[in-house]
Amino acid sequence: MNNFSFGYAAGKRSSVFAAATLLLLVFIMPVRSTSAAPDAITPVEDFSRELDKLKKSFGDLGKKIDDSVKTIDGLSDVDKAKKEIGDLRAAVSSLLDLVADNGALDKLGDKALSRARDKLKELEQDNRFKPEEKNFLVEQWRRLRDDTERATEELGSARKRFAELLRTLQANEDFIDELVQIRQAQRVVEVIRQLTHEIRGASDQLHRLITGIKPPGA
Repeated sequence: MNNFSFGYAAGKRSSVFAAATLLLLVFIMPVRSTSAAPDAITPVEDFSRELDKLKKSFGDLGKKIDDSVKTIDGLSDVDKAKKEIGDLRAAVSSLLDLVADNGALDKLGDKALSRARDKLKELEQDNRFKPEEKNFLVEQWRRLRDDTERATEELGSARKRFAELLRTLQANEDFIDELVQIRQAQRVVEVIRQLTHEIRGASDQLHRLITGIKPPGA
């Protein structure tokens, strides 16, 4: 009876183990089969995404090329450069007329100072006011006269220095013209180098896309 019970229990456990093993295989095998099967959709989707990125990159590169061409054309335009120098020359000449001796700015300070001095003399001879009122007004205008004299002197000093610098600039127009042209040429080189960098980046992106073109599973 005991041997029979032991054998029956052992057989029962063996059946249970076999059933469990079979059930486990049922769940495992489809997963292995699915993962092993080649996926024909994912590479196509990846390629499509990369192609969209490349199309956008080409659009951006095209705009950068157009902008670079316009920039280089502008920097290489001799007539435009001459016009800028001509505009500078005209501006310098106009300013010199204003700040030169006996120019508008010089006369402006003289007018302000003459006004303060004339007003002070007028009040000193004016008898319309009480003594304390007259003293107050005269004192105020004396202070204004002194302040105007100092302000006029400072303006004159600044005016003369500015006029000297303008004349120096005027005397070196030809050299400045050459410096401007050198700076423009340097800017052209910078634009070309930046454009080269952009084209190389687009070429690398295109190369990666082309080398990635292959049948699924290949």
